Amino acid sequence: MLTGSRFASLLQEHGFGFASGVPCSLIEDLISTLERDARLPYVPAVREDVAVGMAAGAWLAGRRPVVLMQNSGLGTSMNALASMALMYGIPTLLVVTWRGYEGKDAPEHILTGAITPRHLELMGIPHRVLAAASAPDDVAWASREMDARSQPVALLVPPGVFAARHGARGASVGSGAGGALPGPERKVPTGGWVERGPQPDAPGAAADALAARISRFAAIQAAVKQLGREPVVHANGYPSRESHAIADRPQNFYMIGSMGLASSIALGVALGLTPSASTASGAPSALVPSTVVFDGDGNLLMNLGIVAMVGARAPKKFVHVVFDNEVYGSTGNQGSPAPGVRLDAIAAGAGYRTTTCAATEDEVAAAMVAALATDGPHFILAKVTPEQADVPRIAHTPAQIRDRFRASIAVPA
Repeated sequence: MLTGSRFASLLQEHGFGFASGVPCSLIEDLISTLERDARLPYVPAVREDVAVGMAAGAWLAGRRPVVLMQNSGLGTSMNALASMALMYGIPTLLVVTWRGYEGKDAPEHILTGAITPRHLELMGIPHRVLAAASAPDDVAWASREMDARSQPVALLVPPGVFAARHGARGASVGSGAGGALPGPERKVPTGGWVERGPQPDAPGAAADALAARISRFAAIQAAVKQLGREPVVHANGYPSRESHAIADRPQNFYMIGSMGLASSIALGVALGLTPSASTASGAPSALVPSTVVFDGDGNLLMNLGIVAMVGARAPKKFVHVVFDNEVYGSTGNQGSPAPGVRLDAIAAGAGYRTTTCAATEDEVAAAMVAALATDGPHFILAKVTPEQADVPRIAHTPAQIRDRFRASIAVPA
């Protein structure tokens, strides 16, 4: 059988420097190894599509990513793979456990097990079945194919390939233990607020601070004016289109599909740029710019688990801006679940270092200046009207967006 340590070493030999995923008992020994091994940092994800998004961000930041998932996660991540990883051309190794293999498993795995190879074939993702004896060749093949094709490639893992772990478990998934990119240890408050500006419940910061007064276009314009060389990942739809019309920058990564994943990609970029003593790509922290995400209320609510992941990892160079207009703008301004939901309060409870509300251009600008000048992660809730600017679609192809963004954020070693 193959040990987690041996497989992790094979990944490291082929230059993999970032891992994320959702656990499966078939690779328990591998996940346990990655949780403790600083050479290939592992970031547990709340969903498989989130892991695919973070892997994309890590690759854009210069790291070779691997995503671990159960085959049921292929369904969960299908849109992220089709309209993001495959469309933009993001080389990623997918390690997919094959539950329901040969029809032998719990009932919920039988159908998924039967269609797993076909699922990959339909998406155009090359795959091999991993075996302990051929593991070096299998990893080498996958590494070559993902680079040659500029796309995800999969290794299917049937039961019995990896050795089972015995005895007490090590650090649990989500604990932040091990790896070169965990968030720093922090004390979680038992009540109240920590290091924040005007709070939702504070005198003078209440209802009128959350009343929309400016358009999203005006709010984005105010935010963009404060930027230098910071990379910005944009939510799909009008946040991307309006920002593109205001100031098209190489450091702008525009999401065309995969609604909800902008924040996941941004977290991957931020963690990928984080200096690491275990990799040659690490750079002095003074040279690393903050990663910014221009998000929307509908986008964030679709991927709310990312807020907990940002809080747990606590990247210092991370600014999360949510333009909250309480509607789904790209599809005709249908109402979102945002009214009455304090997204800034959710971020505060999840552990963001600061949360701020902004309802005017000056407030947006001031919040951005403060966030870019101090350690985060920071959360800025910009309340905006449903008004949309008459702006064209993005002028660049997905490959152009990918390549110029990746080149613009390359950090010297």
